[in-house]
Amino acid sequence: MLATKQPVLRRFWYATMPVDHLREGPQPFTLLGEPIVLFLDANGEPAALEDRCCHRTAKLSKGWCNNGNIVCGYHGWEYDRDGKLVMVPQFPFEQPIPDARARSFRASARYGYVWVALDEPLRGIPDIAEENKAGYRRIHQFYEKWDTAALRLMENSFDNAHFAFVHKGTFGDINQPKPEKYEITETEDGFDAETIITIRNPPNAFRISGTTDPTTKRHQRNKWFMPFCRRLDMEYPSGIRHIIFNCATPISDGQIQVVQLLFRNDTEADCSTQELIDWDAAIIAEDREMLESTDPDAIVDMSRKLEMHMPSDRPGMIMRKRLLELLGEHNEKEQPRERVA
Repeated sequence: MLATKQPVLRRFWYATMPVDHLREGPQPFTLLGEPIVLFLDANGEPAALEDRCCHRTAKLSKGWCNNGNIVCGYHGWEYDRDGKLVMVPQFPFEQPIPDARARSFRASARYGYVWVALDEPLRGIPDIAEENKAGYRRIHQFYEKWDTAALRLMENSFDNAHFAFVHKGTFGDINQPKPEKYEITETEDGFDAETIITIRNPPNAFRISGTTDPTTKRHQRNKWFMPFCRRLDMEYPSGIRHIIFNCATPISDGQIQVVQLLFRNDTEADCSTQELIDWDAAIIAEDREMLESTDPDAIVDMSRKLEMHMPSDRPGMIMRKRLLELLGEHNEKEQPRERVA
């Protein structure tokens, strides 16, 4: 499935970049193949426009902000957060400003990131209950570009058959290749998948898991939000909750921006932020190396892979089914927008 060819995927929210990045001025981003520019308006709220001045097509991201508007660095044309042209500095004061605009997109700040939807969203930004729950802290773990497809990362996130092999250097046990069974419940937003797995617990994970035992168990509650977000709640016998939320934001058909947040019900003294970043960084690096070796669109192209219908393949099969249903329902009604000169 080539994400940029599916108009309905424009109707979801995607995490793009940390809000703090916009304090330095306008920032470029590419979402589903669409070049956009992100900036902060006069109220400090994020705004998103097509990264293209309607005068000579220069990139607005090459400009700067002025009282919450964005100024094109080529000739100084100025646009508000809705893309309306509000200033042409070459015009005399009495000359009216042309009724012109840059295309605008929906933008919102949540969990410290700018979220963007290119068209009217079908669903809201996924809810993370721990964001406002007493006793939990939020840690920004990763913000990286990967050379793979968004659906590839989602499929991998629910595939517990790869733990013993891909993660043999961290928590996986290559002598125990058979994965535990998932209990899967489909929901309106995607599905919930629950399992209990036994993992290796090396010394550098003692403070992660809250135990010094050589092995421990994870009660994993894994939730998929269509199309490319997931929440993994890992509860250890120690009572520690290690809750990962990530968004695989499609830049193009073969590249994604991976945003990963972590929520923990402990304190910095229990386990430092750097320990938590380093532990999950090692795991995510193992996933990244493998995923970047795969064909990005093979998850839905059945002629290009062998599917044995193992229990661990079921989450990916449900993803494929649900997304194909979504595409069939909406894409006949929606056509990609043409660029307006």
